Amino acid sequence: MGCVEDLGYEVLKSGVSFAECRAFIEEHCSEVFYVNPGFKIFDKCLIGVPPIAIGLDGPVVILPYTKPCYGTFILKVQSAEEADMIRKKGRKKP
Repeated sequence: MGCVEDLGYEVLKSGVSFAECRAFIEEHCSEVFYVNPGFKIFDKCLIGVPPIAIGLDGPVVILPYTKPCYGTFILKVQSAEEADMIRKKGRKKP
């Protein structure tokens, strides 16, 4: 995949800090996994302050995404394949 724009995502919040992303995901998601910066999801490397929280609700993935010059967003994306990969590679506790 070449661009995050091709994901069919929903923006849940924009202009947020990495700490705000982590808090939002921990509060609103039924499953939370933690990864380090550089973790690949949707063929993109995540940027952030570790640990980076990624939330799952079934096949829905909630993640922080930083676009240089635009800031950090919390995105909601439907992807059973990526959700399963996060369950296998992510950590439950930071």
